[in-house]
Amino acid sequence: MTVKEILQNNEVTLSFEVFPPKTDDKFASVEAASEKIAELGPHFMSVTYGAGGGTSANTAELAYRIQNRYNTPVLAHLTCVSSTKEHVAKMVAEYKSRGIDNIMALRGDIPKDGRVAFDYNYAAELIRDIKEIAPDMCIGGACYPEGHIECARQSEDIIHLKEKVEAGCDFLTTQMFFDNNTLYNFLYRIREAGINVPVIAGIMPITNARQVDRSVAMSGATIPQRFRTMVDRFGDDPDKMAQAGVIYATEQIIDLIANGVNHIHVYSMNKPEIAAGIKESLSSIIS
Repeated sequence: MTVKEILQNNEVTLSFEVFPPKTDDKFASVEAASEKIAELGPHFMSVTYGAGGGTSANTAELAYRIQNRYNTPVLAHLTCVSSTKEHVAKMVAEYKSRGIDNIMALRGDIPKDGRVAFDYNYAAELIRDIKEIAPDMCIGGACYPEGHIECARQSEDIIHLKEKVEAGCDFLTTQMFFDNNTLYNFLYRIREAGINVPVIAGIMPITNARQVDRSVAMSGATIPQRFRTMVDRFGDDPDKMAQAGVIYATEQIIDLIANGVNHIHVYSMNKPEIAAGIKESLSSIIS
């Protein structure tokens, strides 16, 4: 089943994200964690793609196993910043051969060594190529409620976002955010700009204090004072911080659903306990 079909009836959905191992010897442990998350019955799961395509083989294999062994639809990521057109065509063919109908098309982060292929500059270019190679593939794209960190103004980022949708993007998933008003304002702006595809809200449960600076640096997300107070109070106690982080994320999700944002994607970071904590807290809200 495609993600587009899952989102069509606008019922509340919950999905989780996992990432493949960088080395083959860690594959079994990642698969075991993914299995526990799949057992929670998410509407779909996404599998990320390492910087520079370094985990491409494990992305394809993990996505295949989740979908076929655990009967869970999968959204497989594909980045292009370090990919040639030949490699993209190869990965799309690989996904199709494994029965994967959904691709999350991303530019991706610049690798630490700075090596890029120069075949692609933007995700919109990747989306066009995927549509040409596999017209029936369901394609997702990323969006940034506070604007992409490389864009000087949010209006510029929204122009690029519209280019993705016009290239063939079927739905969007947001980068992490910690203040729901940020998303509500963003949704208003993109609808005004004529972007009408479904938007999935991406939620990152922060369960240890070290994640805060890393998350801000990666996403540019604003940290509300309420969130900072929580980290100040519980950050030195791992168990308390883990519980508080899951509760904060759950409260975000409940507020989103109450305000009509029905599609939630949790960046669960291969941690079944985080996924389970959120799913249990929403057991009567999300069937």
